[in-house]
Amino acid sequence: MDEFVVIGKIGATFGIKGWLKIQSFTENKFDITEFFPWFIEQGNKWKEIEIEETRDHGKIIIAKFVGINNPEDARLLTGKKIAIPSSQLPTLKKNEYYWRDLEGLTVKNKNGEILGTLIYLMKTGGNDVMVIKNDKEYAIPYLPDTVVISVDLKERVIVVDWELI
Repeated sequence: MDEFVVIGKIGATFGIKGWLKIQSFTENKFDITEFFPWFIEQGNKWKEIEIEETRDHGKIIIAKFVGINNPEDARLLTGKKIAIPSSQLPTLKKNEYYWRDLEGLTVKNKNGEILGTLIYLMKTGGNDVMVIKNDKEYAIPYLPDTVVISVDLKERVIVVDWELI
């Protein structure tokens, strides 16, 4: 069975006809509208939700779902995660990775010292940052070919040119 990947979240209601604001987790926030079908969390499962229409509304995305025609019904969806089957994700080029594939990997420096486990990545203005946890949390820039020397998904290891002080 296909694994699901969370690509967004349903936000507040928008207007009186059942529209909802959509928070996108895709790199370009409007790319979320390129993926169909969408699934929303329903307890421990994912349930397909039929989209009537999506719109770019300035800096936000709004969506209208089939059967949701007023703010009261729309409010029941607020806060739900939006997911797609992982098979819908585009194939990446060599040495490109989805963040979800890097999370949980062991991070070692080039001397073989274990720095910790990559618990999440975050976007910053200049570059992405890996947050590594051992006894403390550390932030290390995700800079391929300078800081990040190699990524081995099979061995579940990232080697970095970095020393903890």
